Amino acid sequence: VQLQASGGGSVQAGVSLRLSCAASLRTFRNNAMGWFRQTPGKEREFVAAISWSGGNTNYADSMKGRFTISRDNAKNTVYLQMNSLKPEDTAVYSCAASTYASVTYDSTLYRYWGQGTQVTVSS
Repeated sequence: VQLQASGGGSVQAGVSLRLSCAASLRTFRNNAMGWFRQTPGKEREFVAAISWSGGNTNYADSMKGRFTISRDNAKNTVYLQMNSLKPEDTAVYSCAASTYASVTYDSTLYRYWGQGTQVTVSS
């Protein structure tokens, strides 16, 4: 199983980025997917999650209204649209496939993890 995140980069504060995560998981459409981020010296932080169907989503409070998670099961891909980026959004963003179909912020319930993509936001 491979999860490949892409779309990161170095941007100025206030702009948008769209991250993509392509999954080789055969059961992709049965799994909830999530995005997490991490900065050096800090614990992994939940960003957003989406249910198997895309009908339910969940966001960390600091991302609500700015980030949007979506998925295309036909393409085995999950997306993270990030708007109004702030310097504190700087991190490595990783996608993960949950063991379950419903959304969860609990990283221990995600079985498969991608390597992540770096997002750097400067002021």
